[in-house]
Amino acid sequence: MNSYSSSLKTLFESHANPSQAAPMKKYMRDQFEYLGIKTPQSKVLMKEFIFKHGLPPIEDLDEILRDLWSLPQREFQYAAMNLLDKFEKKLPEKFIFTLEHLIVTESWWDTVDALASHPVGTHFKRFPKTRKKFLKKWRRSKNMWLRRTAILFQLGYKKETDFDLLCAIIRENLGSDEFFINKAIGWALRQYAYTDPKAVKKFVKATDLHPLSRREAMKHL
Repeated sequence: MNSYSSSLKTLFESHANPSQAAPMKKYMRDQFEYLGIKTPQSKVLMKEFIFKHGLPPIEDLDEILRDLWSLPQREFQYAAMNLLDKFEKKLPEKFIFTLEHLIVTESWWDTVDALASHPVGTHFKRFPKTRKKFLKKWRRSKNMWLRRTAILFQLGYKKETDFDLLCAIIRENLGSDEFFINKAIGWALRQYAYTDPKAVKKFVKATDLHPLSRREAMKHL
């Protein structure tokens, strides 16, 4: 384990609170173990840790993120996400392989949605060729979380959203009975409706969406 990861692990473990860990685990449907460190405290610990140790060299980031992602308690994945945010606009093009690993490992909505809408969204803006290559694979993947990422990565794009692309990916997922896919479809449409409500209304009217997707898409229209 990288010494940076090891030091961060020691800090977080020293602030574990078992009485909080149980309800946090239950809230996440027993998907993960928890130390019992809530988000506000976790952010404070990360801020103090970075003030003391600084940010790691970017060439060590892949190893550090994978270290933290491999630990059983969910707070370590949240810490990894916090760290990744600091490098979001500086990541080298090939870092997409690391992002893909994080999406498909220890997958659940809390990490996948944050990855999709921030580092992945930013990375695909910076590297169009990488976006084209990986979207081609992700949008048809058997891995539901990669498909969810393909639907959600444009959440923050606003006027820069490629709506035709979004509609094409949504059509590829029609008929799915997977909650997380249908929810993502509705969320992506609802978000773009703030930019172009007429386009979203037209698409929803013309498309045989799952009722959940339709409800989510039209929530604010």
